[in-house]
Amino acid sequence: MKLIRQYDKMDCGPSCLGMVANSYGKEISLNYLREKCHITKEGVSLLGIDEAATELGFETFSASLDIEELKKVEDYNFPCILHWNNNHFVVLKGYGRKGFFSRQKKWQIADPGHGFIDLNDQKFKKSWLGENETGIAFFLKPKEKFFKTEFKQPEKISLNFFLKYFVSHKKKLGLVFILMLLGSLINMIFPFLTQFLIDKGISNKDINYIQLILFSQLSLYLGAIIIEIFRNWSLLIVGTKISIKIISEFLTKILELPLRFFDSKLIGDFQQRIQDNDRIEYFLTSQSIATFFSTITFSVFFIVLAYYNPKVLLIYVSLTVLSLLWSNYFLKKRKILDYHRFVENSNNQETIYEILNGVSEMKLNNFEEHKCNQWKEVQNRLFKINLKILKLDQIQSSGFNFINHIKNICVSFYTAVLVVQGDMSLGVLLSVSYIIGMMNSPVDQLVSFLKSLQDAKLSLARLNEVQTEQAEEKENYANLELKSALHSGVKLSNVSFQYEGPRSPFVLKNIDMYIPDGKITAIVGASGSGKTTLMKMLLRFYDSITGHISFNGQNILNLSPKDLRKNCGVVMQDGFIFSDSIKRNIATADEEIDYDRLKKAAQIANIEEYIESLPLKYDTKIGASGSGLSGGQKQRILIARAVYKNPHYVFFDEATSALDAENEKIIHDNLFDFFKGKTVVIIAHRLSTVKHADQIVVLKKGEISEVGSHAQLVERKGDYFSLVKNQLELGS
Repeated sequence: MKLIRQYDKMDCGPSCLGMVANSYGKEISLNYLREKCHITKEGVSLLGIDEAATELGFETFSASLDIEELKKVEDYNFPCILHWNNNHFVVLKGYGRKGFFSRQKKWQIADPGHGFIDLNDQKFKKSWLGENETGIAFFLKPKEKFFKTEFKQPEKISLNFFLKYFVSHKKKLGLVFILMLLGSLINMIFPFLTQFLIDKGISNKDINYIQLILFSQLSLYLGAIIIEIFRNWSLLIVGTKISIKIISEFLTKILELPLRFFDSKLIGDFQQRIQDNDRIEYFLTSQSIATFFSTITFSVFFIVLAYYNPKVLLIYVSLTVLSLLWSNYFLKKRKILDYHRFVENSNNQETIYEILNGVSEMKLNNFEEHKCNQWKEVQNRLFKINLKILKLDQIQSSGFNFINHIKNICVSFYTAVLVVQGDMSLGVLLSVSYIIGMMNSPVDQLVSFLKSLQDAKLSLARLNEVQTEQAEEKENYANLELKSALHSGVKLSNVSFQYEGPRSPFVLKNIDMYIPDGKITAIVGASGSGKTTLMKMLLRFYDSITGHISFNGQNILNLSPKDLRKNCGVVMQDGFIFSDSIKRNIATADEEIDYDRLKKAAQIANIEEYIESLPLKYDTKIGASGSGLSGGQKQRILIARAVYKNPHYVFFDEATSALDAENEKIIHDNLFDFFKGKTVVIIAHRLSTVKHADQIVVLKKGEISEVGSHAQLVERKGDYFSLVKNQLELGS
């Protein structure tokens, strides 16, 4: 079985399912498994894993067992998936002795977070059962369908993916390599100068010769310093430009992904991936080039040392290989700890983000101490992980340094014996010592390179998920036709939607609905009835599970999401205010702002008077997430943003919920003229917002219960009438 690592906190379920599939000879894309498991920000449930496994072609069953019952399970039922520590999934490979000399039977676990581990009964019981008598085991047996199906293979990006960023800088990189070669040639001359200084200058007591050697050394040192300065400057320029290019393209790629991708990610996950890009950039621009330079230096001195004394070279190489093997032994262990540090760093950033953004709520509810303690717990876990990493690094570096000291002692002893025996001059001995010192530095660099390579591989694996994810936009998508001779309006036919898979509750079910072109349609219903989800489907944030949606006869699945949204003015409940000027918050898409449209939009949203009262007017900078603005002011800016686009379709979701009655009436009157000739969909609870709509659609538990005008529905005294009485303050 191949270990499939989880690269986010919530990936354990799909990773475990991938390992079980791998044990039966199938390698399946982790992105594909995430999709089938219906992963969310809260993770994945056993039900989600079961649905995915069934679709893959497994026969599944789960059982609540105690440890003795699990021991009696036949080997052919393994591997199975276990619920672990009440918040995690692992794969149980089997139970038995591992190796010929092993006496004790152990539980063989494949943990997507920790790697392969063997546990005795006590440790296994603690993680699987906790304080309970029984634990959950999920068994899977492949059916014929599993072996016949061709699954989506893992798409992998290699470091070659990043090499394209270096092509445009090949001249500067070429200069760097030339400077490196010159530096290596200068370094190669130094041991010979040292030998000549001792064996010819000092031995012959030739002051002029000594002065010549010293002047040559000084000149070469100055040359090496100048070369180093130019090399570092070139690397800084190239590295910075490449870093900006890599991160900007990564952000572009992120923004091309569908909303569903973001539903399963935490903010910390994306922040960590930006750091992953930095890791790879550092590896390619600093570590790789430095290692290349070190390799050249090592090769040059290798040849020089072989010229002086092959036996000394043999001693040096043997012990150097031993030190590298020692360092490499610890890299696998560090890989596991690196994953844990990634998870806790993500937790740390998420906790800090919550603290900084939830200050008012924390103060109102005396929640400060709890959140601070939560942060301290994360710091404590980070401290323990960093302590383990430090311990591992210390053992690694201590052993490495010890072997290096042994190597230096052996070389010094052997060369000293040769000098005493007359087989080596004192000048050669000093030259050899200099060469050994110069060769140690490239070896240290190689160890650093191996660590950096380990980091880069882990980062690459995490970035693989983003880079191989399908973008929302496709080349064969059509643009939206605003007018059609045969069809007009928006039509939903038998539309159903679920967030978390076939067995999860329907958020929308069998929706048949027509939104006439150029008219106002209001959607009302109790909280949780699916109103906002329906609007998001009309904007193609989500695609329907069954049925289809059409705009003017065009199937929404064939339309470009970007072009569709370009023709839509939208105000959502959780609309976002950017940390930018007021004018840029209203005219978001236009590079060249139309100031007449800008002022018209502000007038319709009834916020022009407030803007004009500010010293910088439309150039006034708004704080992050609209800090400094009231809830009503934020909503009016969002309304102005939608109006500025002058779109054919307008979607408002509780767009005036934070406004007072006076402002709401003014804006409604202004919008009534603006809505003429536009297709408008409004979600609201207030009677004043919906009663003038041409059509009112009532949603109840994800289904349409009534459709009609305000007067018709009130007269019918059904669900709408109840909503009017209870929520819209009409009275009975």
